[in-house]
Amino acid sequence: MADGTLKVGTITTSSGSGTITLGQSGETVNVGTGATVDSSNNLKFNSGYGSVATAYGCRAWVNFNGTGTVAIRGSGNVSSITDNGTGLYVANLTTALTDTNACATSSGSASTSGSDNRLVCATVISTTAVDIRTGNASSGAPVDIVVGNVSVFR
Repeated sequence: MADGTLKVGTITTSSGSGTITLGQSGETVNVGTGATVDSSNNLKFNSGYGSVATAYGCRAWVNFNGTGTVAIRGSGNVSSITDNGTGLYVANLTTALTDTNACATSSGSASTSGSDNRLVCATVISTTAVDIRTGNASSGAPVDIVVGNVSVFR
């Protein structure tokens, strides 16, 4: 979308299903029955695995520097990171999760090059916060990290 224009075609619902056509400069992508929203508002699509299934979205993510004054490099649905001491952080969510049954994934490093990996554990502790604990990969002792990455899926 070089010029930022998005064209939407017709939506046909007479049979209970429809087609949305998106395109630019004469190019079109027919979503058709490959993507649907069911009666429970679940988005379903064929992501290349041969069947249409519910898409589970990333509800929040953050890339942060956990040394000195903690700083967020990039994020989605994370308003801030609280530094609670060496190797102890909390990612504060902008929009609350519906419950705490989400899955948090994490990784981290002691350098921006990715060398000297650190042990990073992230846990959803409330609908508005993710607990992040980082440690030395060998000893497990708490350490701050230069690169911290956390994603929350539900």
